[in-house]
Amino acid sequence: MPIRQNLLRTLVTLAVLLGILAGIYALWLRYQVAPITRDGKVRADLVPVAADVSGLVTEVRVGDNQVVNKGDVLFVIDRPRYQLALQQAEATLANQQSALAQAIREDRRNRSMPEVIAAEQIEQGSAKVEELAAGIRQAVAARDLARFNLGRTAVRAPVGGTVSNLSLQPGVYLTAGKSALALVYNQSMRVEGYFEETKLPAIRIGDPASIYLMGVRDEITGHVESIAGGVEDRERAGGDGQLANVNPSFTWVRLAQRIPVRIAVDKIPASVRMIPGQTATVIVHPRNDGREIHRSLPW
Repeated sequence: MPIRQNLLRTLVTLAVLLGILAGIYALWLRYQVAPITRDGKVRADLVPVAADVSGLVTEVRVGDNQVVNKGDVLFVIDRPRYQLALQQAEATLANQQSALAQAIREDRRNRSMPEVIAAEQIEQGSAKVEELAAGIRQAVAARDLARFNLGRTAVRAPVGGTVSNLSLQPGVYLTAGKSALALVYNQSMRVEGYFEETKLPAIRIGDPASIYLMGVRDEITGHVESIAGGVEDRERAGGDGQLANVNPSFTWVRLAQRIPVRIAVDKIPASVRMIPGQTATVIVHPRNDGREIHRSLPW
């Protein structure tokens, strides 16, 4: 009887140890070998919006965090001033056209009476016509530019997206080329997963992926779109045309480098809202296409 009890205790102890070892091995596979990372970020392209003409902001037609479509007017810059500039350019063009018409009539009259009008005066009349014709072309260009600038007083959204960090108010003077607000390009929403380099052999472009945002239980599905072509070498410095500056110290404990892997989003649940900057966990699933993937182990 005691022998049977001792044997039973031994078997139970072995079973518990095997269970613990199996659990440790499963955790090691999940967090050290399997293509999983908790270091992921939701990202999107940011499109700065700048005015193409300078002037006072007379109207702001959007609010902060508002969703806009491509071509929507975001704000308006001093339209009356540029309307007057267009009218002035048109008046200058009309004056030039009138002067050219008069010069052409005089040149034709002079050419019709060569026996009365001196040759030098005829040449001067022809030169005047050519000069005024060049002025006409310059006036037309000035009018077109004024018309173009008038159209640019209404600053439109270059892409569809969400207005971000808006503080623009009427009365602010904007300089051409200076960013006034930013648009989050919603169509570029993606997730960047920073995987350890030891896990890259298990990741292929096109592999399906699961994305879980911090604090959100619903799964976002996607696929591996690309893998970064390189990362910064922090152990080496020096620019082009200089000698390599290599860090002389070497630590025996080497941490695996993090490689960015871009995950394209395929489907977002209706209850989930993705915001650039959110933290995400990314799980890459191997494809069942019959091709074997050899994982690189730490040893």
